[in-house]
Amino acid sequence: MDRVVSLGSINVDHVVSVTDAELTSLAERYDWFPERGHTVRVDALPDDFPVDADEIRHGGKGANQAVAAAHAGADATMLGKVGTDHDHYDVLPTLTADGVDADHVRTADTPTGSAYVFVEESGDNWIVVRWGANATVDDAYVAAVRTVVGDADCLLLQNEIPVDPVATLLAHLADDPDRPTVVLDPAPPAGVDPLLACDAVDYLTPNEHEYAAIDLDDYGGVVVRKRGGDTLIVEAPDGRFTVDPPAVDPVDTTGAGDVLNGFLAARLAAGDSLREAVETAVVAGSMATRTAGARNGIPTLADVRAFQSET
Repeated sequence: MDRVVSLGSINVDHVVSVTDAELTSLAERYDWFPERGHTVRVDALPDDFPVDADEIRHGGKGANQAVAAAHAGADATMLGKVGTDHDHYDVLPTLTADGVDADHVRTADTPTGSAYVFVEESGDNWIVVRWGANATVDDAYVAAVRTVVGDADCLLLQNEIPVDPVATLLAHLADDPDRPTVVLDPAPPAGVDPLLACDAVDYLTPNEHEYAAIDLDDYGGVVVRKRGGDTLIVEAPDGRFTVDPPAVDPVDTTGAGDVLNGFLAARLAAGDSLREAVETAVVAGSMATRTAGARNGIPTLADVRAFQSET
């Protein structure tokens, strides 16, 4: 099987259903509260922050993308750290049940990372991420798993773990002629510039907010612009093309971009052309919005192929 490794965040998602009025109140109370469809990362939460969740789910962009890659047919491995509470939330068994190798995930002496996902009736979301164990992914850990990364066909990266160890890894990979293809999701965009400066990043997958927030002047790879339900734009050194997502009735858009990333990596690793990989990934991401939860609605490759044949 084609090997995809995701080095990134592993979270426990606290999902809160909200109304427009409640969102307005949150935005007025906290000037750092995210905009629609955006993610904000914080070190700690105020004491009065509403953390009573309607539902607890598994998440983290790194873990979501690893699961999506596994569903897309890849031999998927997760790299990262969980906290001492991971058994309580069944974090690792859930990854394993989803087809992801979690043998290289380590435990830090701190709570597992968490995300507070506010979902409105339309399915749109506002996400606040707290570092937790993700902050302890350091140079020593990344050096210890470098062989695992080097053996992969494709490496998935996000920006929910410390940047410096990842930048060091990318600098090492840039000198390796047999390195994996690297797909970077610049989410959240704050502080991602050192990764964009690395020659080893082959594909960048920002949404429209991230695309506007980052400096791409010195980036020479492929940019896959995720635009929700609107036409996706691919900007490559040798040209530009677009892909229209299929029409679906969204229930929850949380994690749709992660599904797209995971499928993109898996299909590139399998040898698909860029256009073929993007077309498959766009369908998978759209299909995932039909079910609540970042991972609950991730389709299999067979599901995507069946959907494509019917439309």
